[in-house]
Amino acid sequence: MGTARRKATDRRVARTHGALHDALITLILERGWDETSVQNVCDRANVGRSTFYAHFASKEKLLMSGFAALRQALRSQERSASEPRAPGFGFARGLIEHVHENQRLFRAVIGKRSGLVVQRRFRQLLVGLVEEDLAAASIPAARREAAAHYIAGALFELLTWWIDSRSSLAPRELETIFHELTAPVIGALRGVG
Repeated sequence: MGTARRKATDRRVARTHGALHDALITLILERGWDETSVQNVCDRANVGRSTFYAHFASKEKLLMSGFAALRQALRSQERSASEPRAPGFGFARGLIEHVHENQRLFRAVIGKRSGLVVQRRFRQLLVGLVEEDLAAASIPAARREAAAHYIAGALFELLTWWIDSRSSLAPRELETIFHELTAPVIGALRGVG
């Protein structure tokens, strides 16, 4: 396949994925996760069921692909940052800025209509990001998994509070708070032999 044809195909795939993700988020906000079917997503995105299933095995796989893309974007942004970031959890700034810029999307992820599946998958994304950073910081493996869940849960709640309360804190202020609150936990983990 030629380069031009491959690029055209890649753009079509990206458009299809984008339309499906947008449709899923809109429907979660309108109906809730449990009341949204693959057919609803297809209808809203103006995509046939066979096209949907050519790309995703289920609506949960569609959701997970969106979180995977977010994870990749956060890590990429972290690597290309032009200014120094606080040590550890370098993904936090990008995530906080993303949440701030996409409050409607985030409400779909954490709101009552999102359902347990969406919230659980988002928490898994956070746990994975935190656990990677704890491993890079040489936190002992015996405590790393529990600490990753603890810190990710705290970050989830902090983001939820920030959006729900419509706090006037700027993204960088929230990032500073997250790092300040997390520092004692990291200190305690490093002290464990």
